[in-house]
Amino acid sequence: MSGLSATILGCEGPRLSPDEARFFAEAQPWGFILFARNIEDPTQLLALTSDLRAAVGRNAPILIDQEGGRVQRMRAPYWRQWRPALEQMAQAGPARAARAMYLRARLIAHELREMGIDVNCMPLADVARETTHPVLLNRLYGTEPDTVIGAGRAVAQGLVAGGVLPVLKHLPGYGLGEVDSHLSLPRVSATLEELMQVDFAAFKPLADLPLGMTAHIVYEAIDPDLPATFSRDLIGMIRSEIGFEGALMTDDLSMGALPGPIGERAARACAAGCDLILHCNGDRAEMALVLADTGALSGAALARCERALTQRAHPAPLDIAAAEAELADLLDGEVYG
Repeated sequence: MSGLSATILGCEGPRLSPDEARFFAEAQPWGFILFARNIEDPTQLLALTSDLRAAVGRNAPILIDQEGGRVQRMRAPYWRQWRPALEQMAQAGPARAARAMYLRARLIAHELREMGIDVNCMPLADVARETTHPVLLNRLYGTEPDTVIGAGRAVAQGLVAGGVLPVLKHLPGYGLGEVDSHLSLPRVSATLEELMQVDFAAFKPLADLPLGMTAHIVYEAIDPDLPATFSRDLIGMIRSEIGFEGALMTDDLSMGALPGPIGERAARACAAGCDLILHCNGDRAEMALVLADTGALSGAALARCERALTQRAHPAPLDIAAAEAELADLLDGEVYG
């Protein structure tokens, strides 16, 4: 047992109150995640990341969703405003897309590390379809596994070079989802053969990444009853068929796709084989319930989480002006949103 809770938790607002700091000191979550409600300007954000780590007394990982496009918590005028990934992929074209995505991720990582943030929830290896729900579609990298793999690897490498750990999502694939899992539970009736050849195939070459995130989605060919986050069979597929050996976190536990009380959701995800429970909304009462039904990090889950953190490194040197100029050239000048 480590004394760390198997959780990643959100905080209420842009500043940590004394009560909230005491709550986190006792809870000892493995890490934290930030959202737009937590961000005002660089001075405030750097103070918040410092205060979160001080509350737990260690260099806890701090996560964010900074993909670009709609899913971008740090925005102008203080940070770069990126176009949606799928638009940038199309603008760059097949020969230049991976390099453009590397540079984009490298510049994002630079901004994150300056603010004390060292984990970013990307790349996305979901394979887009015509029917992919719009909430996800333009966040993706392409409609073919090979395109997605190339861009996903480039994004991961750009983040790591900037001292930021990548999170592979959404395992084992959300591209067939036709409803928004923030609101309701997607169900996929595709055959196991299609899943193996397309969706799972995009994740397998990226299975060496240190952290991953589940999809709240039902794959009827594997488990007709439970979403991946709750399914031993699907978590088993993530580990065996896809070969993912990193620390596996849930997608946000408070999303509308999941049934049942919030504490029960945490318990079911742990029982299915998720290593970390992600709870994002900062609601203290909900977090207390999640903590009660999650328990401490231990065993193989603890080892995977510790192994992931050993891959945090100091950023490599970056010539920002040169990176921006190269990216602008690759994208014919159409870089930012």
